[in-house]
Amino acid sequence: MEPSFPSEQSMSMFDRINRWVRTSTMLKLAVIGILVLVLLIPTAMLQSLISERESTRNMAVAEVSSKWGAEQVIGGPVLSVPYETTVNDANGQVQRQTEYAHFLPDELQFDGSIRPEKRSRGIFTVMLYNTRLNIKGTFKKPLVASLGLSASAMRWDKAFLSLGISDVKGIREAIKFRLNDRLVEAEPGIAGGDILPSGVSIPLALNADTYAFETTLNLNGSTQLSFLPLGKETRVRLQSPWSTPSFTGSFLPDQRRITASGFEANWKVLQFNRNFPQQGIGNFLTRSGRGEVVSPGQQPSELPSFGVKLLLPVDEYQKTMRSAKYGIMFVMLTFVAFFFVEILDRRRIHPIQYLLVGFAICLFYLLLLSISEHMPFDWAYLIGSVIILVLITGYVRYVFRNVRLTVLFSTVLALLYGFFYSLLQLEDYSLLLGSFGLLLMLGIIMYLTRHIDWYQAYEPADVVKA
Repeated sequence: MEPSFPSEQSMSMFDRINRWVRTSTMLKLAVIGILVLVLLIPTAMLQSLISERESTRNMAVAEVSSKWGAEQVIGGPVLSVPYETTVNDANGQVQRQTEYAHFLPDELQFDGSIRPEKRSRGIFTVMLYNTRLNIKGTFKKPLVASLGLSASAMRWDKAFLSLGISDVKGIREAIKFRLNDRLVEAEPGIAGGDILPSGVSIPLALNADTYAFETTLNLNGSTQLSFLPLGKETRVRLQSPWSTPSFTGSFLPDQRRITASGFEANWKVLQFNRNFPQQGIGNFLTRSGRGEVVSPGQQPSELPSFGVKLLLPVDEYQKTMRSAKYGIMFVMLTFVAFFFVEILDRRRIHPIQYLLVGFAICLFYLLLLSISEHMPFDWAYLIGSVIILVLITGYVRYVFRNVRLTVLFSTVLALLYGFFYSLLQLEDYSLLLGSFGLLLMLGIIMYLTRHIDWYQAYEPADVVKA
């Protein structure tokens, strides 16, 4: 039963203030606004928790990858020839030192397959792979005169090929090169490390005009495989049974085919597509755009690379974070529904009851996070939303004391869960759908409240009639 109010003449100052507090629409809206601001705190804490769990997952991935093989970048082979030069040290003494002239291949081709492997670290899934690459190409005999070097200064007997591998822990088999008609086993490490900081090297006797090379690389890695376009013409062909690739780097594939059974991609990169020459001295690949050597402490221009990243079909943390970002809007729409139940049915709802329902909505995102770590995100969203719907429905049944209003409110809440789930699924059209959805909600609210006298919205019916 709604309370009856005494006449204005018989009310004391305290009664008038009490009546204003109970019947002021603006005051109630202000209180609701304050409650929304209060609920920003648990919403922000939930987003922080999601980031923390994602960071924990990334640490697990890094730990497994450090033992199996990290993201791999393959570069080369590069032909290097040492030569001796003289420099003056700080005391004016002449010192002899060894430097390297480097020559990039004319043709460079990678042809391989990627076999993905899933490993678990606790409750987290780590995306690993093994790749077998056939690498082949050709070099021409180096012309050192174009570099301003004397042929007599070159140590031709110490020339070598270097194959860059960013994480050598991933090498699974001995690497053997076929150089023209000779079979040569690679040695660990790269002398000088001017261009390629880690990998293997192969001694090469420079006694022909053209050098053809070929090798097979059995390599473990995680998440991503990339290549450096060091040939005059660099070709890469990859195929894998993984159905959710992401092509990364400076160049997209010229041809690609992605199906439910895997993908196949082909790249072709010319020397004109990059910003460094075919030969040079020292680390000539990382010079500034004006051709100047980058001094210590400066950031060198990044070498262009390209490749593929094996994406997990669903990243539950990214989807949960996107859901949590909609959380405060969900709370506001739920409070609006509560408020209009008050207005249209002239039923008083205490701010504590608003707050309890708001906390229940925030709890949904915690359930979503915890459940999605153990099952697919869609099922986690369904289970979490059903649990919160049952909880809130059971509560508002005693708040409204009206079965029709309870069913109507629960239906509105279920539609909101469905609406926000649709926003998560339609990434490209989420803004468009969200805009029209909010426009529709505003239109419904305006239609339902078109006859309300907001100055007497909380007055009991008998007072309004009087």
